Amino acid sequence: MARDTYLSGIVAAHRARAAADTRRLADLQARAADAPAPRGFAARLSAHCASCGLSVIAEIKRRSPSKGDIDPGLDPAAVAAEYEAGGASCLSVLTDAEYFGGGRDDLEVARASCALPVLRKDFTVSEADVYDARIMGADAVLLIVAALDDHELSALHAAAVGVGLDALVEVHDAGELERALEIGAVLVGVNQRDLHSFTVDRRRALSLAGAIPQEMVAVAESGIDGAQEAAMLAAAGYQAVLVGESLLRAEDRRAAVSALCGHPVGRRAAAEAAGSASAGPGGVGRG
Repeated sequence: MARDTYLSGIVAAHRARAAADTRRLADLQARAADAPAPRGFAARLSAHCASCGLSVIAEIKRRSPSKGDIDPGLDPAAVAAEYEAGGASCLSVLTDAEYFGGGRDDLEVARASCALPVLRKDFTVSEADVYDARIMGADAVLLIVAALDDHELSALHAAAVGVGLDALVEVHDAGELERALEIGAVLVGVNQRDLHSFTVDRRRALSLAGAIPQEMVAVAESGIDGAQEAAMLAAAGYQAVLVGESLLRAEDRRAAVSALCGHPVGRRAAAEAAGSASAGPGGVGRG
C-alpha cells in the first residue's frame, strides 16, 4: 500500500468517493456485462508485436501532478486520430478529473474517433470503478499494485476479467511483480517513476525484465521519450511501451508515435531472482 507519497493522497480521495457511492453493485455489474464487446487490449498488443515489433500505447492526458499542465485544451478525438495514424496499437486515456484534468468524456470521444482499444487510466479502488470503466467503453482497466492490498488486487482483477476487461497490473519493483504474478496477471506494466522524488529511473524496467515470465505481455511505462530508449526496452523483451508526455508535447504527434513503433522485440531472459531487480516503493506510471 502507498504511504507518504503523492499516490497516497490521490488514492485517499478516490477511496472517499468510492465510500460515498450509493449505487448498487449488482446494477453496475449487469450494465457492464451488457456493454458492447471489447476490442481486446492485450490481444492487440500481442498481435502487433508478433507481426510488426514493439507496440505503442499512446496516452491522452491534460496535466499531471508532477508536470502540471501538458495540454489542457486538447481535443481527444484529434489526438486519438493522430496516434492511430502514427501506428499506435492502443490508447490510454486519463479519466481522473481532480489531478489529471480528465473525464469519461475524454475516453468516450477518443474511442469513438478511432478503432484502437482503450485503457481507462485511473485509480481503481472499487468494483464500481471496474464496472464504470466497462460501461464508459474502456477495453482495459489499470490496477496499481502499490495502491491496493492483496485482497483488493485479487478481487478487482477478477471483477475486470468477469466483465471482459483486460487488466494492466502496474508494478514498480520486484515485490509488486510477485504480487501481480500471484493473482494470475497476464498484462503487466513496469513503472519507472519514483513516488517520492518524481524522478524516472530508466534502469528499472530493464532490471525487472528478466523476472517477467515470457508468457506475460510486458509494458514499460514512464519517462520514455524517444526511439533509442524504445528500441532498448524492446530488445530487453518488452512488447509495448506506454508513452504520454513526450507524444503530447511533440510538434508532430503522428511522427513521434511512428518513431517508437516496430523495434525488434527480444526474448526476455529466464526469470532471475526477484531480489536482483531494483527495489523500492510502489509507483504509478504516468507516461
